[in-house]
Amino acid sequence: MRPEQVSTILNQEFKFVTRGYHTPVMLWGAPGIGKSQIILQVAKQHNIDMIDIRLSQMEPSDLRGIPFKNGKQVDWAIPSLLPDTKRHSKQGILFLDEITSAPPTVSAAAYQLILDRRLGDYVVPQGWVIFAAGNRQGDRGVTYSMPAPLANRFSHYELDVNLDDWVDWAYKNNIDERIIGFLRYRPEYLFKFDSAYNPVAFPSPRTWEFTHRALQKFNNNLDLFRQAASACVGEIAGVEVATFIEHLEDLPDLDAIVNGESVSIPDAIDLQYAICSALVGRAISVKDKNNSKQIWGNILNFARDFPQKELGVMLVSDMQRAIGDDIFTIPEFSDWANKIADTVFD
Repeated sequence: MRPEQVSTILNQEFKFVTRGYHTPVMLWGAPGIGKSQIILQVAKQHNIDMIDIRLSQMEPSDLRGIPFKNGKQVDWAIPSLLPDTKRHSKQGILFLDEITSAPPTVSAAAYQLILDRRLGDYVVPQGWVIFAAGNRQGDRGVTYSMPAPLANRFSHYELDVNLDDWVDWAYKNNIDERIIGFLRYRPEYLFKFDSAYNPVAFPSPRTWEFTHRALQKFNNNLDLFRQAASACVGEIAGVEVATFIEHLEDLPDLDAIVNGESVSIPDAIDLQYAICSALVGRAISVKDKNNSKQIWGNILNFARDFPQKELGVMLVSDMQRAIGDDIFTIPEFSDWANKIADTVFD
């Protein structure tokens, strides 16, 4: 399932929890594809607390609490890590991460918490949703088979990687346009993991974010960046992204494009992908400025006459997802759409 679809489902679960319609959600997926990031985005979108409990690092007593003598009986001290409206917000997300890496004794302690929303005397506040995530058994992580009683307490969704959804996230989170351009050019490198081997570093949405950070640190030394990128996404992808970025010295004048001037488009297809990602970045950077519609119009005119029509469509599609429906109000958008329609139906 695409990340965008999973995000919609999780948002709906949060909206309906106070009406009594919430079902705990289990996200399955390979390491590094963004399971935790999607859940964190839901919390940020609603400005709520998220408690991230890594079950693989816990003992059963960490959830159940510590027994203590109270007169002639034994009570249980409620763990402070669990949601409490006195310490946390009235609504929030209880995120049970790495649940498939938790020993059976720990996952068994979570049964009642997940289904009945309680543990002994402790009750999960009404406005809190329960989400969980874990790797599949074939992902070469430390995993345990999820017991049927635990599995039956969740609705299950398997998360896939999707380049369009990642690009949308990347622009919103200021990922370097050169990284975005490379992955538009070589989409097979967004996620490349062979479970038959045990790679130390491999391409994934998580490690491309690491590569973005490496580029900010070693922007002036591409030799060091090549090594840092290889340390993040593996040697093959690291060398290729460094070579791609080194090649960007041949880009045309982007300022001339956004100012509406005519420029020569290089024949190299990798540079054309880089131009498109860079122009989307320029469109985002002027979103709240007085001349935004003029610049957007110039970019749309450029996309209209782009030699590779499918790249022009990609440019406008990414631009629309990044700046929103304001793009439809620009006269140049109609010109672009008519030109594309003429091309498609000729």
